[in-house]
Amino acid sequence: MTPLETIAVFTAGIAAGGINAVVGSGSLITFPTLLAVGLPPVVANVSNNIGLVPGGVASVLGYRAELSGQRERMLRLGVASVAGSLVGAVLLLWLPEQAFKVIVTLLILVACVLVVAQPKLNIWLAERRTYAHPHGGPWLWVGVFGAGMYGGYFGAAQGVVLIGLLGVFLDEELQRVNAAKNLLTLLVNTAAALLFVLIAEVDWTAVVLIAVGSAVGGFFGARLGRKLPAPVLRGVIVVVGLAAIAKLLTS
Repeated sequence: MTPLETIAVFTAGIAAGGINAVVGSGSLITFPTLLAVGLPPVVANVSNNIGLVPGGVASVLGYRAELSGQRERMLRLGVASVAGSLVGAVLLLWLPEQAFKVIVTLLILVACVLVVAQPKLNIWLAERRTYAHPHGGPWLWVGVFGAGMYGGYFGAAQGVVLIGLLGVFLDEELQRVNAAKNLLTLLVNTAAALLFVLIAEVDWTAVVLIAVGSAVGGFFGARLGRKLPAPVLRGVIVVVGLAAIAKLLTS
């Protein structure tokens, strides 16, 4: 990479780490940047995934207070995230990227609708259920598995998908949902990254630049995200989700 390309990738890593901490979709910044500096699509995707892991760690640490009391829930859903991630990572190495384009676009759109409708949906569900499952029940597990598979395959906007799922199935405030999203996303990225290191081609220069940048962005992004009121955070989520759809449709 040239010095200018190095700066561009590092800066993209900072932005992606910050966005991922608040909502997700940071890959919509780093992935196109890696393509722009000349990396092949699969190598760019793999290197991007590995590089974003430190940013995920920073985000989780920043939200550790909101994760309090969610240990057993995260253990259950974490299994779904890891299992789905490994399936998605294998599919990335075997299937063409276009195969998931339509499905991914629809998935993000549904997630945005769920985020907007979440308050009314929670009221509607509360009026009709006699017992709120503390871990979201089997359908949430299946949904998190699907989100993990998507995250292992590409990952952009998986945070939007997870917030939509967790917000509907869990009786929690949005900041605690966001904290859970950060941890599950970290598990997805880490599981896929470990597999990619073993069997995929990796550009380690890109990995290091994104890793350092995303760690910085994740730290400051978590501090900002925790201060946002729920309506503002919900609006940010929807805007990022719609931007993800636009990016996928025009790519």
